[in-house]
Amino acid sequence: MTTRSTGATARPSQQGRAVRAPATRTRTLLPGTDGVGTVRRSVLPGGLRVVTETLPTVRSATFGIWAAVGSRDETKALGGATHYLEHLLFKGTARRTALDISAAIDAVGGEMNAFTAKEYTCYYARVLDTDLPLAIDVVSDMLTGSLIRQEDIDAERGVVLEEIAMTEDDPGDQVHDLFTTALLGDTPLGRPVLGTTETVNGLTRDQVARFYHKHYDPTRLVVAAAGNIDHATVVRQVRRAFERAGALRDTDAQPQPPRGGARTLRAAGHVELLDRRTEQAHLVLGMPGLSRTDERRWALGVLNTALGGGMSSRLFQEVREKRGLAYSVYSYTSSFADCGMFGVYAGCQPRRVPDVLKICRDELEQVAEHGLGEDELRRAIGQLSGSTVLGLEDTGALMNRIGKSELCWGDQLSVDDLLARIAAVTPDEVRQVARDVLGQRPSLAVIGSLKDKQAADLHAAVA
Repeated sequence: MTTRSTGATARPSQQGRAVRAPATRTRTLLPGTDGVGTVRRSVLPGGLRVVTETLPTVRSATFGIWAAVGSRDETKALGGATHYLEHLLFKGTARRTALDISAAIDAVGGEMNAFTAKEYTCYYARVLDTDLPLAIDVVSDMLTGSLIRQEDIDAERGVVLEEIAMTEDDPGDQVHDLFTTALLGDTPLGRPVLGTTETVNGLTRDQVARFYHKHYDPTRLVVAAAGNIDHATVVRQVRRAFERAGALRDTDAQPQPPRGGARTLRAAGHVELLDRRTEQAHLVLGMPGLSRTDERRWALGVLNTALGGGMSSRLFQEVREKRGLAYSVYSYTSSFADCGMFGVYAGCQPRRVPDVLKICRDELEQVAEHGLGEDELRRAIGQLSGSTVLGLEDTGALMNRIGKSELCWGDQLSVDDLLARIAAVTPDEVRQVARDVLGQRPSLAVIGSLKDKQAADLHAAVA
C-alpha cells in the first residue's frame, strides 16, 4: 500500500514493527430481511466510498463506479470533455490495452458500459457472481490508470463526433437538448452533454488529462455493487485495486459531500425553433421544476404520472386517444442539485403543432388551477408505486439506485420507505405543487418543417 510520508520520526512504540494500515469504516444503512436487500457502506482510507446491496437469490452481480463530475462542471471551451473522457477510459491502461479491457468482460459473457449525465458519470459491468472479482479489477483499473494517450485522443475524436451527428439525426432526441437550452440558457446545465462539433474538435490531450486528474479523485468517487455478493469481500477487492494504482495516498482524506447549490430559475418564456425537413415536428413545452432535494418532489412525481406517465394519463387520452393528433406524447421531470425541469413532449405532423400545443397548455393550466381528481390521484399513486418496484428487479437497477443515492443524497431509502413517501402524497400537496410548477410561464422547443407564420404563432403561444 502506498502511504503518505509526513517526514516525522517514528515514535518509540512504532520502532521495529509495522504500522497498522488505516482502518476502513463500515456501517449497515438498510438491514434488509434475512440478509436480502441489506445495504452496507464503507469508507476507505483516502475517502473512497463503497456501498453494496446483497441479493443472494440471484446469480449475477453489477459493479459500478460513480464519479461526481458531469457536463455542468465544464467551462464553455471544455464542452463535451466529461463525455469524451468517458470514452477514453476504455482505451487502455498500463496493465491493459483497449482490447484487453473489452475481451476480459466478453470472455465471461458479461456486459460493460458507461454513461455521462449533467452531474455525474458512471462506469459499470454486469457479470456472473463468480466473475465479480474480474469486474472489480477491470473497472477499477480503467478509472485509476487511464493513459489518456494522444493517439487515443485523435482516434476517439471521430467516434464522439459520430455520436453527436447521430443525435442530430434524431430530432426526437435532439429536441430535449434544445428545450434544456431554452429553459436554462447558455449555461453549463443548459448546454448539451455531448458538447458540440466545435468544442470537441478544440479539445486537446492536456485539457482532457487535467480534467481527468482533477475530477477522478477517490473523494469524488462512489463504488457501488449489487447482487449475490459479500460486502467485506467487495471492499477488500476494491481497496486492493485502488492501492495497487496508488490512488489512496491521502489516507486522511474525507468523501466530498453531495453537490449543493441554491440556484433559482425564472420562467422566461423562451422559444427555440430549429427548422428541419422532417415528417414529424417534435416539441417540448415546459417550465422550471424542482431540485432533487425538494420535499415536494414526491407530489410532483405523482402529478407527472397522472399528467403524462402512461396510457391512462390526461395528455395521452386528450392528445392521442380522443383526437389522434400524435403517436407519442408524455411528460417528464429532471432534477439537479439546485434546480429542475418539467416538460411535455409530443411528436406530430407540422400542421398539427398549434392544436397539440393548445391542448397541452390547456391541460397544464387546468391541473394548475384545480389539481387532480380522487380517481386520478389514486391511479397515479398506484402506477408510480408499481413502476418504482418493477424498475428495481435486476442487479443493474439496484446498483444504480444505491450508487446514485450515495453520490447525490448521501443517504439510502429502502423500497418500503420509497413506497411510503409516494403513498403519503395528498390531494392538497399535488394541488399546491401543480400551482407552483405548472403555473409558471412555459418555455418551448420545436424541431420540424415550420413555415414563417407558424414560427411567429409559436412565439405568441408562450407569451
